[in-house]
Amino acid sequence: MRRAGLRIRVITAFTTGAVLLSAAVALISYQLIRDSLLTERERTAVRAAYFDATVVRAEVVSGRGDILEVLRLLDTGGNRRAIVRIDGDWHARSADGGITDAVPAALVAQVEGGRAGMQRVHTGGRPAVVIGIPLSSSAGFYELDSLDELDATLRILALILTTVAVLTGAAGALLGWYSTRYLLRPLHTVAGAAKDIAAGHLDARLDEAADPDLTALTSSFNDMVDKLSARMARDRRFAADVSHELRSPLQTLAATASVLRRGRDRLDDRMAMAVDLMTGEVDRFQALVNDLLELSRDDRPADRTTVDIAELAAEACRLCAVPESIVTVTGDGSWHVDRRRVLQIMTNLLHNAVRYGGGPTALLLQHVDGRYEIVVDDEGPGVRPAEREVIFDRFVRGRPAHARGSTDGTGLGLALVAQHAAAHTGTATVEDCPDGGARFRVRLPEAQA
Repeated sequence: MRRAGLRIRVITAFTTGAVLLSAAVALISYQLIRDSLLTERERTAVRAAYFDATVVRAEVVSGRGDILEVLRLLDTGGNRRAIVRIDGDWHARSADGGITDAVPAALVAQVEGGRAGMQRVHTGGRPAVVIGIPLSSSAGFYELDSLDELDATLRILALILTTVAVLTGAAGALLGWYSTRYLLRPLHTVAGAAKDIAAGHLDARLDEAADPDLTALTSSFNDMVDKLSARMARDRRFAADVSHELRSPLQTLAATASVLRRGRDRLDDRMAMAVDLMTGEVDRFQALVNDLLELSRDDRPADRTTVDIAELAAEACRLCAVPESIVTVTGDGSWHVDRRRVLQIMTNLLHNAVRYGGGPTALLLQHVDGRYEIVVDDEGPGVRPAEREVIFDRFVRGRPAHARGSTDGTGLGLALVAQHAAAHTGTATVEDCPDGGARFRVRLPEAQA
C-alpha cells in the first residue's frame, strides 16, 4: 500500500492525540464528578432516612400510634418511599407497598442483626439507593431514595463531555492542518525555486533570512544552485568556445571544398567521389557546430513578442522547401511567443519530417485552452514507444535509440525543439498519427503580452 503523505500523517497524529487526550480528560472528569455527586446524594439520603427513622422509632417503641398513620405523616416528597419491617411483616403506605421487592435480602439480614446499612439498587429499570436502619430488636426501617435526577444529570454531563471531546478532536485536526501548512511552506518555497531553476531561471535563490531554523537548508540549497549554475556556465562556455574556434577552420574547409566542387568535372571518378564525400561531411560538420552554438546560448527564458503565426509558418515552409498548403491555423493567429525560437521549432520539425518521415503531411497551429500547439504530421514509419522518451535527447536519432546513424543529420534538431519549448515552459512530445506516421506536438503555455 502507498504510504500516506506527510500532511496526512501529521493531521492524523494531531487528531489522534487530541481525541485520546480529550477522551482521557472526559473520562476522568466524568468519574470524579459522578463519584462526588453520588457521594453527596447518598449522604443526603442517609440524613433524611435517619430523620424519618427517628420519628418512626418514637411511635414504634412507645406503641402509641398506628404505624401506617406514622408512615403517612412522613414528608418523603416524590423521591423517597418508606417501609417498616416488624417481626417479619412489612408495613407500608398503600402507594409504597411495591418497594419491598427492591430491598435486598442481604440488607434485611444486616438490619435485623442490629447494623444499619445502605445499598444501590435498580427498581423498575431506575437507579435508587436503599437505606436500612434498625429500630429495635424486632423492627427495622427502610427507605428507598430514587436517583433519577442524578442519573439525568450524569447523562447530560456525559453528553457534554463527549461533545467537548469530539470538538477537541476536530480542533486537533484543524491545528494539525494549520501546522502542516505552516511547516510545509518552506518546502513549497524550495519546490518553487527548483521548478524555476529547471525552467532555466538559474538566478532563483532562497532567502536565508526568512527563517533562522532553516538557515542550513537554504544555504545548502543556494550553494548547490551556485555550483550547478557555475558548472552549466562552464559547460556552455566550453561548448561555445570550442564551436567558435571550429568555425574559422571550418570556413576555410568549406571554401576549399567549394573550390574542389566547382572543379569536380575535371577530376577522375575516384577523386570526384572523394570530393563529394568531403564536401558532404564539411556541410554536416558546419551544421553540427551551428547547432552546438545554438544549444550553448539558448537555455535562457523565451523573449516573447506578438507574431503572426501564419506568416511565421509560411516562412518555415519556404526554408524547408515544403508546400505552404499543409499549414492549418485554428483559433487566434496572433501568438505571444519568441519568434526566433518558434521559427526554429517549426523548421526543425519540418526538416525532421523531410529527412526521416517521408515528408510532412500537415502543420497544425492551434490556440486553444490557454496554450499554443504546434503539430507536425508525417507519413514515415513513426516512432516506437520505447524511443519516445529519449528521441528529444541530444545526439539521438533513428533506430535504435541513442544510435549515431550514417545520415546527414546531427542528432540535435529535436533536442533544440525540446529546449525551445522548455524556454517557453512548454513541452515537446511525439505520438502516433491517426493516419499513420508520427505526430510531433509542441505545447507552449500562453503568456500575456
